[in-house]
Amino acid sequence: MIARKQTRKRTMKQDQAEAVGEQANQQVRREKQPESGRFRLDVDGQAKHSYATYAAAEEAGMTIKKNFPLVRVAVYDLFAGVNKIIELPKVGIEQHG
Repeated sequence: MIARKQTRKRTMKQDQAEAVGEQANQQVRREKQPESGRFRLDVDGQAKHSYATYAAAEEAGMTIKKNFPLVRVAVYDLFAGVNKIIELPKVGIEQHG
């Protein structure tokens, strides 16, 4: 006689338990590393990098703003809770007339 391979029946509880376990693993992988600097650079509302000094964050933000003038670039102070938007310097236009 040919032996049949036995299959195990899966219960709905086992399926749900595995799904919960997979979701927990994905959530752990998505967690970010803690911020290391006081000043966070935000581009279009998304945190990109943190810096120890405001000057370093502002310099990086200005570089991004010069290359991509339409995006919103801001430096957020984590301790003071203040958000400063980086803007390009205004070019003076003389109007005659």
